[in-house]
Amino acid sequence: MSLGYKIDPDAAAPAYLQLYHALRQDIEAGIYPTGIRMPSKRLLAEESGVSVITVEHSYAILCDEGYTEARPRSGYYVIYRRDDFLTGEFPRKDTAPAPDTTLTPQTLPPTSLVTGGTFPFPTLARTMRRVLADYSERILVKSPNHGTPELREAAAAYLTRTIGHGVQADAGRPRTIRPSQVIIGSGAEYLYSLIVQLFRTPDDPTPLFALESPSYEKIRRVYEANGALCEMLPMGDNGIRSDALASCHAKILHVTPFRSFPSGITADATKRREYLAWAESRGGYLIEDNYDSELTPSTKNEDSLLALSQNNSVLYLNTFSHTIAPSVRVGYLVLPETLLPVFEEKLGFYSCTVPVFEQYVLAELLNTGEFERHVNRVRRARRAVNKK
Repeated sequence: MSLGYKIDPDAAAPAYLQLYHALRQDIEAGIYPTGIRMPSKRLLAEESGVSVITVEHSYAILCDEGYTEARPRSGYYVIYRRDDFLTGEFPRKDTAPAPDTTLTPQTLPPTSLVTGGTFPFPTLARTMRRVLADYSERILVKSPNHGTPELREAAAAYLTRTIGHGVQADAGRPRTIRPSQVIIGSGAEYLYSLIVQLFRTPDDPTPLFALESPSYEKIRRVYEANGALCEMLPMGDNGIRSDALASCHAKILHVTPFRSFPSGITADATKRREYLAWAESRGGYLIEDNYDSELTPSTKNEDSLLALSQNNSVLYLNTFSHTIAPSVRVGYLVLPETLLPVFEEKLGFYSCTVPVFEQYVLAELLNTGEFERHVNRVRRARRAVNKK
């Protein structure tokens, strides 16, 4: 019987990604339930007309993301658990908490891998000179409140290219991330403060945020300094513990799904779906802080919660401080379209805190592909380190 996996040689995506997406879709649909052995590499290669190396590459990505695991001399088995998240009420009363264990400081992985790459200074200097020549006195003009159109458009296009391929609109039609959704600010801490103000209301002057424990200390401190309350949720070995998620009282959850600091934990595919189900079940929101996701050693971009979300529940946040240099205090916040009117009414008067010169430079780096070439260099270097 044919497995039905066909590779389109004319498609833009390489064969290993086409096969990966097809297998992942069948795993998520339950065609391959938890614990079942996946088709062998040789069978998949023969059925789809690709090499065994291509199949291995597809399976390696599935393993990296927590859909499957490789067992020596046995094959690949599904570890993705559809029953660990729900589309209805959360949690189910007949479901026991997941057997996660709280991390202690002794079990925390080393944090040396959290350091970013160094952007080539000659490229940065050349781009700055080009901006000075091309934009001239425009660099002296005050920035629009939400950021320059140049950077907002470049950031939206970049996100659509890198994570937006997984973002689906209603009825399954692919959609893009719009420049109007992108807010530019001077780093993550400034954007955290805007998020608190966005959710603060006269009826709820001290909104409750749920955070990972342990997590980057400044997240909690900035939220609390801006009037929010923080509920700390203990981490298990693949993200926030399921029992802590189920019992928390917050409707806003701040997570760093990829390589959370300082634990180094990456939420697997099941846990990310659980986060989304958590938000949907209580009409809440997820703040996805993806500060290090671009520098994954994987050959494909990490699946973001924004890409997986179907119901406008994710606020996506990232900065250039980690990917270019710590001195580049520029970040961006992607808002759900449903929150744009609220943001405009409550916070639209805020002036942008980033000089236009820096915004034009970053827009040039994104539009010319220099930024993505740098990210890919760092990712290749990390893969080389992991192979040693």
